[in-house]
Amino acid sequence: MFISRTIISIFILASVFYFGFVNGNNYKNIHFDAIVIDAHNDVTGRIVNGEDISKRTNHGHSDLVRFKEGGLDVEIFSIWVPPQKTTRSYFHMANQQIDSVESFVKRNPSQVEFAKSSQEIKDIIKQGKFVVMLGLEGGHPIDNDLKNLEHFYQRGVRYMALTWNNSTDWATSSKDENDSSKKLKRKGLSKLGRQIIRRMNELGMIVDISHTGEQTFWDVIKTSKKPVIASHSSVWTICKHHRNLKDDQIRAIAKNGGVVCINFAPFFVDSTFAEKEKVMRERNKARIDSFRTSFKGDDHSKDSAITESLKGEYLAIRPPLSVLIDHFDYVAKLVGVDFVGIGSDFDGISITPLEMDDVTFLPNITRELLNRGYSEVDVKKILGENFLRVLRAVDQLPQKKR
Repeated sequence: MFISRTIISIFILASVFYFGFVNGNNYKNIHFDAIVIDAHNDVTGRIVNGEDISKRTNHGHSDLVRFKEGGLDVEIFSIWVPPQKTTRSYFHMANQQIDSVESFVKRNPSQVEFAKSSQEIKDIIKQGKFVVMLGLEGGHPIDNDLKNLEHFYQRGVRYMALTWNNSTDWATSSKDENDSSKKLKRKGLSKLGRQIIRRMNELGMIVDISHTGEQTFWDVIKTSKKPVIASHSSVWTICKHHRNLKDDQIRAIAKNGGVVCINFAPFFVDSTFAEKEKVMRERNKARIDSFRTSFKGDDHSKDSAITESLKGEYLAIRPPLSVLIDHFDYVAKLVGVDFVGIGSDFDGISITPLEMDDVTFLPNITRELLNRGYSEVDVKKILGENFLRVLRAVDQLPQKKR
């Protein structure tokens, strides 16, 4: 009896030591050994505004120094053109943003390189360099022209979100489909929209359904012959925001062979956050109003300044990291671990969950997934291998001419 108890005690202590080692100490080794890919980051806007993100910056969520500290290997820089009336075309503005990202890469040749395929990603990582890829957020910059779509592919864009919050002439957005005041003539993809999907399949450009309306989503699923992604969306069942994906949509993406990349925005992950923020901002209305004249016409800078001013107040309502991990866990349990990835939306959101302040906190995802019982193999799939699989499935297509 004594021997049996001794053996049991030793087993328990060994188990505690092993799991404590894996989860308490070794999670960083696992994280930094993995290929870590973030499918959506809006840091491009900061580059366009003249910031040098090759150095450590004192605001925002991202820069080259912090990318490396967070164990991030591949970042997909979002090319997002505000859909506002302007004297310049959306096409021209998107190209300017790509120029800015290219300039950042060219200024740091020993540390950063562009990738346009899954094989190039692997080759660049082997050289010890950080990988930059491009994703177009919203289809309005192609200006209803397949030639412009092909132009962006040639410039390195490897996925395109069909809509942002605004609809295009050929696809309706989630925001518009859920706005009862909108008098939409049509929902979903038009004939041109289906042609665009087919051409993206031919080119080897991934179709991104984040921001699209449900009708557009289902039209895409019927049309695309290749895997699709949600570059930055979360789970509707957990947080009922129109930008999140319902169970049948998640199942459809999995059946299609795609991947759902989880968005970190609190209002997409925490069902209680929006109301808490509303109450908090009403309580601080005078302070918020004081920023309106200072940042007139610059909503992004205004929002950033307001968030910084209310940092202490936001700290009290930011969701815990566990709520974010719930979304990864939900997708993995619903359809399997092969169909979930990371789509942070860093530098496109002002507030983040606790313990996810910026890109340097990404190893916490690895820690928490291990704590929930995911194997090292499965964690590495979530961190980047799933996205790489989709990219490989799409970018191996032969190039065709229309």
